[in-house]
Amino acid sequence: MHEFALAEAVIRSALEFAEQGGIARITKLVVRIGELQTIAREVFDYALKEIMPASEPRLAGVQIVLETEPARFRCRPCAREFTLAETSGPKDTDESEAMHFIPELAHACLRCPRCQSPDFEMLAGRGVSIASIEGE
Repeated sequence: MHEFALAEAVIRSALEFAEQGGIARITKLVVRIGELQTIAREVFDYALKEIMPASEPRLAGVQIVLETEPARFRCRPCAREFTLAETSGPKDTDESEAMHFIPELAHACLRCPRCQSPDFEMLAGRGVSIASIEGE
């Protein structure tokens, strides 16, 4: 399950940030998950809580918030920016998962809502990132 590897990377990054920023205790950790990221959110949330070292005082009582980052695209021919909801979207979970592993496959599944071109760039909505860290 890649959710545990992602969770471990998020926790490690948060602790490194806290150390560099002089944060004694992280009170809130906001994690952003891209709409195109194929991930079991419940498993990821569980993994975040399980991977946290119990002996780590900087994580005691941390509130974890998971947010979804909507996918955004920009059509190269007509310059229109659009969201996944404005397209016909991936037809099934196989297409969605394929786009997660090979983002270029999105061009076979999605079209610009204005000009119907499959030539666009992905601006947002992939991956997992730390959106914010609050602490004291």
